[in-house]
Amino acid sequence: MSNSETDAALSDKRTKYNLFYRFLRLFTDIRQGEAGKALLLALNVFLILMAYYIIKPVRDALILTAKSPEMKSYLGAAQAIILIFVVKAFSRLASRVPRHLLITWVTLFFISNLIIFNILDLFRVPMGTIGIIFYIWIGIFNLMVVAQFWGFANDLYTEDIGKRVFPLVAFGATLGAPLGSKINTWFIESLGLYRVMLVSAGILGVCIILAVLIHRSELQRLSGKLGLAAPDQERQKKIQEQPLQKGGGFRLVFKSRYLLLIAVVVGLYNFINANGEYMIARVVSGIANKAVELGTTGGLDKGQYIDKFFAEYHFLTSILAIIIQLFLVSRIFKWVGVGGALLFLPFIALGGYGIIAFGATILLLKWVKSLENGTDYSLMKTTMAALFLKTSREEKYKAKAAIDTFFWRGGDTLSAFAVFLGTTYLAAAVEGYAGLNVVCVAIWIVLSLLIVREYKKIKAPAQAK
Repeated sequence: MSNSETDAALSDKRTKYNLFYRFLRLFTDIRQGEAGKALLLALNVFLILMAYYIIKPVRDALILTAKSPEMKSYLGAAQAIILIFVVKAFSRLASRVPRHLLITWVTLFFISNLIIFNILDLFRVPMGTIGIIFYIWIGIFNLMVVAQFWGFANDLYTEDIGKRVFPLVAFGATLGAPLGSKINTWFIESLGLYRVMLVSAGILGVCIILAVLIHRSELQRLSGKLGLAAPDQERQKKIQEQPLQKGGGFRLVFKSRYLLLIAVVVGLYNFINANGEYMIARVVSGIANKAVELGTTGGLDKGQYIDKFFAEYHFLTSILAIIIQLFLVSRIFKWVGVGGALLFLPFIALGGYGIIAFGATILLLKWVKSLENGTDYSLMKTTMAALFLKTSREEKYKAKAAIDTFFWRGGDTLSAFAVFLGTTYLAAAVEGYAGLNVVCVAIWIVLSLLIVREYKKIKAPAQAK
């Protein structure tokens, strides 16, 4: 090949490279050299969320087929109690093994659980019993795997780069959710409620491989980093490979005003969200009972009928999340910063529940909850992840795990208590729960403003770029 042909080939390659980055900049402020790691992380969280959404409708089908919507709310309290021990175990493991082994062992544990659920089915364990166990399990699984992923992502980026590339990384999560819901609808009739769990198990196995590849790639990047002295290279590599310092996630949360405010907001929002999920589950369960009585389910039994509704509901939520993630999140970060982005979801929730308080229909509930959850899964999740870019490594993994699991499920516990009071003593209608949510959202807005004030005070720790 002549010199002119070589130059032409290199020029064509550079043009395609620049076009690729121009395309990515339609959605986020990413710069040359940053796409590779960000896209691998996006693929990783894409698969994690896809695996979760494949089995999320199974959760609703198993519990609502054999139990009441109230039972679904009460089990949130059981999840919160169990998570106290899960977070402590996670913190201890994180202090004993490096991050890639931490992710590997935690994910393998959840894969083995999915296999065990299939074994329980083979031994004819009643659906009601499995439904309760599975509901508790999946509420721990989805929070732990996502929390440890974002701890991993935070560990790889400095604050300035993380704020720019996290919208792209989080797009993987918003894209994986609708695909997972669709996979559920494609295979639920042929595989059934239990065998579809094995599809998720296989996907989680791929997630382990990706996490290890990203970890090793980061170590290689540090080794070949120009402008960094050899001792500094070794120091940075050692930091990335060593276990975290000893100490529990709860201790880290309670000794930091900033982290404690985040924890309270997470619990309060999930209280609001869990009330909303109870509202929609209550209405859907009633509709399913009537459809079975009238024979209008289209040949589906009650469990499949409910599974189909929730799969469609989750799919709508995910489509809205994709649109918000692609075209709004990065721009909101750029226009109003991380602090301003924190206020979008509470105002959306305030308007949605304010409307529902005047009359709840299944169509209204479906769209309000889809918009709320879609904003949560895109803008809110990205924002909450970015809040940890300024924290220490221990806080990124341990404190975030505690906040995103125990405090999140703490909101479920309070919601279960509200449901119990409302159904047992007050005979509360769906509109009554919407009114309660409106009051709580007002408190949420005030607490978010306090987080913004604390965020501005924090100095990010030094880290290799």
